[in-house]
Amino acid sequence: MSRIGKRPVTVANGIDVSLDGTALVAKKGNLEKRLETHGRVDINIDGNEVTFAKVGDSKESAAFWGTYRALFNNIIIGLDQGFKKSLEINGVGYRAAVEGKILKLQLGFSHDINYEIPDSVEVTVEKNLIHLKGADKQTIGQVAAEIRSFRPPEPYKGKGVKYTDETIIRKAGKSAKK
Repeated sequence: MSRIGKRPVTVANGIDVSLDGTALVAKKGNLEKRLETHGRVDINIDGNEVTFAKVGDSKESAAFWGTYRALFNNIIIGLDQGFKKSLEINGVGYRAAVEGKILKLQLGFSHDINYEIPDSVEVTVEKNLIHLKGADKQTIGQVAAEIRSFRPPEPYKGKGVKYTDETIIRKAGKSAKK
């Protein structure tokens, strides 16, 4: 069993952390992130460290203990450094462009795909790479997964949208049958 909940979360300089009932509130500048715990864990704020403790001895409380610690740690990392994810477009005629808050994708369909970018995500495009940046890890991952789902990479030629760190296992095709 993991003991991730035992480790304290160190809050970076410039981030203010406070308790609002059962919710943890982290602020940096005009950005504010809330983590509602619903009273499932005990929270202790001591200077620049936040510690979590189990409420009971059940398996469920141990699971919440580690989960809320990890979620709050992601909030702190997001406010301090931010999260990045990159996608690569492979294919003849496949391209992407950002126009305001819309990502225009040409992925071999008869029409362009206009994807509306959420406010908390910053998107940049250079050649065949799409870079996503933001403070919320879940939102960045969700946006990247939605963009990838428009044309997932296929195993024969590798055409489609893939994560830059993803490896596509290629198949031989018809010629391997002989």
